[in-house]
Amino acid sequence: MRLLIIDGHAFAYRAFFAIRGLSSPSGQPTNAIYGFIKMLEKLEAGFLPSHTVVVWDGGLDEDRVEGLDDYKAQRDPMPDDMEVQLDEIVAYLEANGIASICDDGVEADDRIGQVAKRAEAEGYEVAIASSDKDFFQLVNDQVKMLNPADKSGEPMDAAAVEAKTGVQPHQIVDWLSLVGDAVDNIPGVPGIGVKTAASLLNEFGSVDGIYERLAEVKREKQREALAASEQAVRRNQALVALKLDLPGEPELDSLRKGFEDSAQLEKLYEKWGFRTMLKELREARQGALFAE
Repeated sequence: MRLLIIDGHAFAYRAFFAIRGLSSPSGQPTNAIYGFIKMLEKLEAGFLPSHTVVVWDGGLDEDRVEGLDDYKAQRDPMPDDMEVQLDEIVAYLEANGIASICDDGVEADDRIGQVAKRAEAEGYEVAIASSDKDFFQLVNDQVKMLNPADKSGEPMDAAAVEAKTGVQPHQIVDWLSLVGDAVDNIPGVPGIGVKTAASLLNEFGSVDGIYERLAEVKREKQREALAASEQAVRRNQALVALKLDLPGEPELDSLRKGFEDSAQLEKLYEKWGFRTMLKELREARQGALFAE
């Protein structure tokens, strides 16, 4: 069994900014829809999943906002031309037999982590399609990442995570807790960059190990910065670690690829003005009829 998990909003944003100026015959923007479909087709052709799910953000996690007032506060509002396309993307997924999940107050990262760990426990091969480094903490022999920004198309395994960050996947939460995460507006320890954090974790094993043996940190400025930032680092650990015990966990069987509703897809392609997709769909349907 193979499960493909797609970070919905991240992919929609990527599609929206990669293709500009595309619209339907009625003038509706369709650039995000078109780009999303094309990226999804490429992913499925490469990974050949038996199960596929697109997970959407349902809002910020209350515990994280309580822990850090500025958590993700720097993010710009979603462009109007993109927002109006999200329901259309979901309509496409439904017509194509692909599960789509969005739960109020649940961040996509957490639900993706929960589903990935459940699938791993049940023996699935899992591919998470995202460029978010928070998912590095999930990577192992069964769980890989497919980064849409990586033109090689090679899945990211534990060795690739270590090559990129200098630490192993099980150390990623501690690594991010030390360096911070500008994408999520999480400040790190002043003066502790990615290489220094990796060096410290390789020497001491973990954040706990660093603070248990703080006197052994060789550079005085680093010792002082770490000592002054311990409370923030502990807070960061809670912010960065994915929540895997959320209520409302979907059953894996519900993520199995369903049947394509070609009639509904035809209506959508006509509405959006996707002439090539419409032509291919009709040719495939004609071929299926002749095969019968």
